[in-house]
Order: sequence, then C-alpha cells, then structure tokens
Amino acid sequence: MGLAGTLFKSILSLGALLLGSAFLLFAGGVNALILPIRGEAEGFTATSLGLLGTGWAIGYVAGCLRTPAMVARVGHIRAFGAMCAIAAIAVLISLVLITPAVWIPVRALSGFCFAGAAMIVESWLNERTEASSRGRVFGIYTMVNLAATTAGQMVLTLGDTNGYFFFVLAAMVYCLALLPTAISATTTPRPLTKVSLDLRALWRNSPIAFFAVLMVGVSNASFGTLAAVFGARIGLSLGDIALFASIPILAGAAMQIPVGIASDRLDRRKVLIGITCFALAADALFLLVGVTSPSMVLGLAALFGATVYAMYPVIVAHANDHAEPGTYIQVSGGLLLVFGLGSIGGPTVAGFAMTSFGPASLFAVTGTAHICLLTFAIYRLRTAPSVKSEKKVMFKAKPLARFSTPETAALGADQAELDADQPSEALEGPPQSQKDPRE
Repeated sequence: MGLAGTLFKSILSLGALLLGSAFLLFAGGVNALILPIRGEAEGFTATSLGLLGTGWAIGYVAGCLRTPAMVARVGHIRAFGAMCAIAAIAVLISLVLITPAVWIPVRALSGFCFAGAAMIVESWLNERTEASSRGRVFGIYTMVNLAATTAGQMVLTLGDTNGYFFFVLAAMVYCLALLPTAISATTTPRPLTKVSLDLRALWRNSPIAFFAVLMVGVSNASFGTLAAVFGARIGLSLGDIALFASIPILAGAAMQIPVGIASDRLDRRKVLIGITCFALAADALFLLVGVTSPSMVLGLAALFGATVYAMYPVIVAHANDHAEPGTYIQVSGGLLLVFGLGSIGGPTVAGFAMTSFGPASLFAVTGTAHICLLTFAIYRLRTAPSVKSEKKVMFKAKPLARFSTPETAALGADQAELDADQPSEALEGPPQSQKDPRE
C-alpha cells in the first residue's frame, strides 16, 4: 500500500473524530456570531458584548488547564460527552434568559466546554495518527475546522436571527458532536497533555514572541468578538455581516503560505514587522476613510484578516527558533495560553471604546495593539541578533489561535519534535508504564 493508500486508511479510521470536530466547530461558529447579532438587536451595549469575548477567553484558558485532570478522572468519552452536553445547555440558557448578566458567565462556560472538547478530539487524533501521515492529517483537520467554522457563521444568513432557531440549531449540533465518538470503535487514547504556564520561561525564551502574541490576543479577540457589532452599527445587512466575520478568517488562512515562505527565508522579526505595518494600514483605513460601501468594508476586512490572522504562526515559529530541543511543544502551548490572556482584556476595552466613541473605535483598539507590537519588534530587531538560517525551524501553518488548544501543538508536531519533547516536565505525556496494553 502506497503513501496515498496509507493516508486514505488513516482518514477513514479517523472519520468519526473529524466528523465530531466538524460538528463542534460548526456549532461554535453559529454560537459565536448569533450572540453579538442578537445582543445588538436586544439593545445590549458594546461594553456588554465585549465582555462576552472576555468571558469566552477566561473559560477557554481554564478549559485548557483543567481538562486533562477531568479526563484522567472519568475518561475521554464521558468527559467529551459532558462537555458537549453542557455547551448545548449553555446555548439554550442564552435563549431563555436574554440578559448580559446571564450571557457573560454562560459564555465563559461555553468557552470552557469548547476548549475541553477540542482538546479531547485532538488528543484522540494525535494518538491515532501514524508518523508518516501526521502532517497531512493535521492539514485535513485544520481544513475541516476552517470550513465548519465558516459554514456555521454563514448559515445565519438563511433565517431570522431574532427568533429561537439558531440557538436551538447550535445546541442540536453540539449534541451531534458527541455521537460519532460515542458510537465509534476507535481505541480510547492515553491521558491528555498536561500544561503548566511558566511566564518567566516563555519571556526568557523569546521576549518578542511573548509580547507579540499578547498583543495579537488583544487585537484578534477584539475583532473576533465585536466584528458583528461593528457591522450592524454601520448598517451592513445580515449577509454582509456574516461575510465580514468570515472573510478575514479565510484571508488569513490563505496568507499563511506566502508568509511562511518569507519567514523561512528572512528574519522572522522583519516579516512580523511587515505584516504589522499592513495591519496598521487596515486599522487606519477603517478609522480615517470611513464606510462608503459594503464592498469596500469587505475588502478592508480581507486585508485586515490576511494580516492579523497570519501573525500567530510567525510568532510561534520565531519562539521555536530560540527554544531548546525538547521544549517545542511546551513553548507553543504556553504561547497559546498567553494569547488567551490577551484575549481576556481586549474585547472589554474595545467594547467600552465602541460604547463611548462609536463603532470605528474598535480599530483604534486593534491599532493601538499593533503599534505596541511594531514598536517592540523594531526595538528587538535593533538590539538582539537574528537567528542563523541553519538554526531556524521550518515554518508550519497554524489554525486560528482562538480555536486552538495545547493539544493542537502536539497534533501538529512531527515525530522528531514529539520524540524530543518526551522528557519535558511542563507538558508531559503518559509514563511508559501507562502504555495501553492493547498496543
């Protein structure tokens, strides 16, 4: 059997997991967009809607940290089923009790469950993926999630967002997500990766990566949470709002290929500075030019997404250039959690700014984050030596950080990185004595 046959066999054996992940991301896409659209229609302030993003980020970081212990106690299938069920209940609570006082903590609960469910799926995929097809399976997994998220957002154009349909739809699909794994004969994997967040070690490894990913968390979470609110307040139709939220994601995914090629050939800090300059241009155009047509807004959204969603993989690659062998996955997982910390504050500040100064101030917040990133990157470029070409790791495309977990880093790693990371204490796999006896 050739490489294509091996890959096809792997995909068939992982079909239940990929289907469960697709349902999970589809429901997450519906839930993430219906809340700001419905909240805007109900008269919620932008500050309250921004706090939805803060709640999500708090829950998501907590889910990444606490899920491994839960899975160790009750097992993968039970934990995954509980996460999906609670996420469905959270969506329905949002429908029954339409008030910011309820939506914000419920959104945090959704973030916790979403992170936990995603970690379990990714751990399962990691266990079932052969070393020879790991990169291709990770690419297919990323494409499935991208397509499912986009489809979940675009489906809102097919009905009335002022009713109950999309809340119920999201809850139903969350429940569907648990079925493929519940009835699958796939072998239950070993324990999840355990994550510890050592901020000092991350800073020592690469100050620019630490600071940059924090600022990207502020910027991307602000836009991801409040893009629909911005679109509604400048008069976009529901279809255009869905496109405004989806086009940046697709543009960012497409830009990872040329950005990756450039960052492998040049100093990654210079590439990051260049991307940030284009992001600042998009911020400035939103602020200064104003809105003249939906097509112009969507074009600026594409420019914005192509830059801000291409930053994170460059940052991770630069951090791994400086990482010691055996710490690559630790560094990637830690940076993801730092991104989550930035995501906690960004939407709240942006929501307050939009309430006080108007919808365009969303891009004043993202622009401020980009200015801080650019300033620090230029400072580090002038004061710290560049990494020699022979010491650079190969750039790897990454899924959206907002929907990634520390298990994503493990799933996306090649076999050499996994072998090197085996002794790591911060992200530790199961001891050799805990190997599955069926192997």
